[in-house]
Amino acid sequence: MSKDINLYELKNISYTYPNNIIALDDISLRIKKNSVFAIIGANGCGKSTLMYILNGLIFPNKGEIIYNGEKLSEEKFRDKEFVEKFRSTNALVFQDPDVQLFCSDVFSELSFSLIQLKLFFEKEIIERVNQTAELLNITDLLNRSVSALSGGEKKKVAIASVLTLNPDVILLDEPTSDLDPKAQGLMVEILLELHNIGKSIIITTHDLGLIDDLKPQLCVMNEQHKIETIGKAEEILENEELLMKVNLIHKHSHIHDGSTHKHIHSHYKIHKH
Repeated sequence: MSKDINLYELKNISYTYPNNIIALDDISLRIKKNSVFAIIGANGCGKSTLMYILNGLIFPNKGEIIYNGEKLSEEKFRDKEFVEKFRSTNALVFQDPDVQLFCSDVFSELSFSLIQLKLFFEKEIIERVNQTAELLNITDLLNRSVSALSGGEKKKVAIASVLTLNPDVILLDEPTSDLDPKAQGLMVEILLELHNIGKSIIITTHDLGLIDDLKPQLCVMNEQHKIETIGKAEEILENEELLMKVNLIHKHSHIHDGSTHKHIHSHYKIHKH
């Protein structure tokens, strides 16, 4: 079955930015097709860099990455036919929507990629844009200037601009950042529905509540830019020692009835006393 086939296989991946700034150190993992997979860890551990590599925006200094049985490389991305196919089926939503959005209005943003691919008639483009806007509850934004949107609205527009392509693989870097609680709940519903219709969903997050909702396969990264462990969400969320080690939760002191107490604390969603 397709769920047992590798979508990605990373073999001993390392990536270093200029001035010898290590982002990833000897990363090896497999991501199955049609799965929900999450990469979690504290800020600065290398999650976003790993997503850029999965999306073919940058390439590792060491190691290799296999995608659908083919090795991804700078040379591979010089092949126009391969690039067009890859970009139409593999889409990344950046953590910061201002990096992604560049059109003057929301309708143009959602239709831009469809127009560039030259695979759709105008009627189909309009239908896709309207359907995606309705899915994300942003129909009222279609005629708005992108520059006039709030951070949360920009986030939803960035996600919508990817979904109009109907890609097979959807990469989302911190998908719930800048979203209010209602929008976060909608995002969970959308991701689960996309998975149910056969999409491969890969996210990065330090939002443990999102992990609890999605129950994905998990890759936990540590602050040494290495993989700490890979496993099931249910097991990892119960492992407080592990979560403290990778700085996703910590012990918080407070005074109660004149005495100092400590309890496990997370700035994200899980807050245990």
